[in-house]
Amino acid sequence: MSSSLQQIFPSFSTPLIEAINQNANEQFVSAGTVIMRTGQYIKNTMLVISGKVKIYREDENGGEFFMYYLQPGQACALSMVCATKSEKSQIMAKVVEDAELISVPLSLMDKWMMEHRSWYEFVIATYRNRFEEVLEVLDSVAFRAMDERLEFYLKRQVTSCGCKDLKLSHQEIAMDLNTSREVVSRLLKKMEQRGLLKLHRNHIEVVTK
Repeated sequence: MSSSLQQIFPSFSTPLIEAINQNANEQFVSAGTVIMRTGQYIKNTMLVISGKVKIYREDENGGEFFMYYLQPGQACALSMVCATKSEKSQIMAKVVEDAELISVPLSLMDKWMMEHRSWYEFVIATYRNRFEEVLEVLDSVAFRAMDERLEFYLKRQVTSCGCKDLKLSHQEIAMDLNTSREVVSRLLKKMEQRGLLKLHRNHIEVVTK
């Protein structure tokens, strides 16, 4: 685990990596597994070594609203926030690509913040980056029409995977944007007509202009 941590989290000091090796657990989780549910007490934070984890909110009717992805070299900021209190999760976390995760007990958060400067800086950077990302999502929802929200969503997906071919169904997109599949299909067709993307049977090809 040491070599993986050093490679994926190069800012971590050697003493911090040793502390993680001694106290954290390594997990290999299959795609489709829900690793955090709304209302569940959070006992650990996750460091992502490989794969991808989707973070989203769920409404009372089971609808989903996509927030962001956790990717290699990142951690769950919201679980870190819960370290100071025994709070229940307000989010859902689902593995969308087979993942290797490091589970760090929240009981060690305060201790490591004081003992390891590199952990302190990592946590603060994680808070800041996620706060900025959530603000972008909030702006998208509050100030943009659905067609603009869809374009914003697709751009985030492209940035996330570093690819132009998105293996997303119309239904998946609709769930992430909390709208209907019919609306998504109609807007995607309009985007295709504008030359912004190409619709294929099992994926969406985003066109760079």
